[in-house]
Amino acid sequence: MTIDELQAAMHAAAAALDFEEAGRLRDRISVLRGGGDDPANDLAGLVRQQPGSMGLGTSQQRMVPPPGWVKPKKPDPMTKGRKR
Repeated sequence: MTIDELQAAMHAAAAALDFEEAGRLRDRISVLRGGGDDPANDLAGLVRQQPGSMGLGTSQQRMVPPPGWVKPKKPDPMTKGRKR
């Protein structure tokens, strides 16, 4: 498919509210514009990272506490700052 055909298909998918397909077509267009028909640039098996898969909507990994770590108790808000 040519870039013009892919753009038409992308716009048709977006009009049909199929945004996942439109995104795949957009990625394919960007690959064709950047590197031509090089098989090394094929996105067929690639999937974009899903939000939250590495942490709360970020690209940072989720933190895992070390083995044996125990979460400390929360302080009692009624006794904070009290003097005896």
